[in-house]
Amino acid sequence: MSIALYRVDDRLIHGQVVVGWGKPLNARFIVLVDDSVRSSDQEQELYRMGVPPDIEVVFASTAEARQRLSEWERDPRTGILVFGDIDTLAALAANGHGVSRVNVGGLHHRPGRSERLRYVYLSDGEAVKLKALAAQGVEVTAQDVPTTRPVPLEDFT
Repeated sequence: MSIALYRVDDRLIHGQVVVGWGKPLNARFIVLVDDSVRSSDQEQELYRMGVPPDIEVVFASTAEARQRLSEWERDPRTGILVFGDIDTLAALAANGHGVSRVNVGGLHHRPGRSERLRYVYLSDGEAVKLKALAAQGVEVTAQDVPTTRPVPLEDFT
């Protein structure tokens, strides 16, 4: 089936991803793309604990994700790619690396960010990066759970 969901969520793997999205999509693997987590066995183990044993969890750096994206897209199983920030997503999606749609699912308050939706806080720079992705043909929407309607990029940037 390939990648059913590309999600930006600063909480990375948690119940909303595993249960809220994974179950309805029948996800069989989740790829967490994060350079810091990729280099930490302890953090990887913590994230694995939140995922049922029938779902494979892959931890990848941004560079590894660039190399393996087409492999994951061809996987007959349904997968989810999760990014903790827009910079990581933008690095992977740059130059047409196969990302055609993105779900902004949860970016929380930090200095320099303002509330765009109750679950999406963006800096002006992050909004510009999302708009640049959209200009390259990537469909960008915000949606916290699959039962809510997707919010188009122009409605939250």
